[in-house]
Amino acid sequence: MSATVQTRPQATGRTAMAVLVGVSICHLLNDMLQVLLPAVYPLLKGGFHLNFAQIGLITLVYQATGSLLQPLVGLYTDARPMPYSLPVGMALSMSGIVTIAWAPSYDILLAGACLLGMGSSIFHPESARIARVASGGRHGLAQAIFQVGGNFGQSLGPLLAAFFIL
Repeated sequence: MSATVQTRPQATGRTAMAVLVGVSICHLLNDMLQVLLPAVYPLLKGGFHLNFAQIGLITLVYQATGSLLQPLVGLYTDARPMPYSLPVGMALSMSGIVTIAWAPSYDILLAGACLLGMGSSIFHPESARIARVASGGRHGLAQAIFQVGGNFGQSLGPLLAAFFIL
């Protein structure tokens, strides 16, 4: 009986760590997508003959939707946890990148930037909550692992852009 009791916390700890690593990998992928947009600004500027104000507007649309919507999504998901918002956020981010990649006009570029920002704003609040739940009481460690995923993704994004462009 005592062997069963002792293995349960270990199994629970492994499961929690697996969830934490999984959500951190998702954070890596999400943030990698987010930094692809600034990495391709020179291509967008040349391909669409944009001026710096137009590039700035793309940034404004992307950052406004990615930043200003996040607290609203967080308020909503605090009241009604929605783990499925992780794949929804990732799908919106991917849709934004694909829209930007295939955009025939500046207006569509702006729509893609909006989708990209919305994906980020939906993904981050719920994924941070899941990381905290999976922390096993080690909230600082869990947050650090979660952040490493996002930061590593931000460092890989421009390299990924260079790989596909060059």
